[in-house]
Amino acid sequence: MQQTEHVLMDETAIRRALTRIAHEILERNKGFENCMLIGIRTRGIHLAARVAERIREIEGVPVPVGEVDVTRYRDDRSKAAGGGEDAAAAESVPDQLEIRNKKLILFDDVLYTGRTVRAAMDALMDLGRPQMIQLAVLVDRGHRELPIRPDYVGKNIPTSRLENIDVELKEVDGIDQVVITGQRGPKE
Repeated sequence: MQQTEHVLMDETAIRRALTRIAHEILERNKGFENCMLIGIRTRGIHLAARVAERIREIEGVPVPVGEVDVTRYRDDRSKAAGGGEDAAAAESVPDQLEIRNKKLILFDDVLYTGRTVRAAMDALMDLGRPQMIQLAVLVDRGHRELPIRPDYVGKNIPTSRLENIDVELKEVDGIDQVVITGQRGPKE
């Protein structure tokens, strides 16, 4: 078996996808009134910030952006290791960003099983009841284990479970690209 790697999206493709998502958000919500962008730590925050900048350029309005850390809400961690869930959520979304009765657009880099998104929604619900939560992802790779579907998708990339999708962003990794890696058997 050999490991393969292929770039699926470069910097230009990522920029175009985020610009399209910004326009789709504005169209679906008839502007940006009563909306807020929330990024899932780590890369979702940077995607939300980039889309916020595009919306600000298009609409000329301030765009509130928050972040959520789902570490203590994940179902693959033991409760004993986590600590208080309310504290985790409160640390994640700054007090000045009131989420009650707002339309939240939640951002993540890759949607796979849906468990990270579920954890993020749990964290947000502990802070208050938003009017609505919409989901935006740069990549949807399939293989959902929970009934979660994104409202905004940069690119659908069907994968096998043996493959991985890695989103690399300049703010974290020094480069903008989406790479698929995986094991491929020898050609027959």
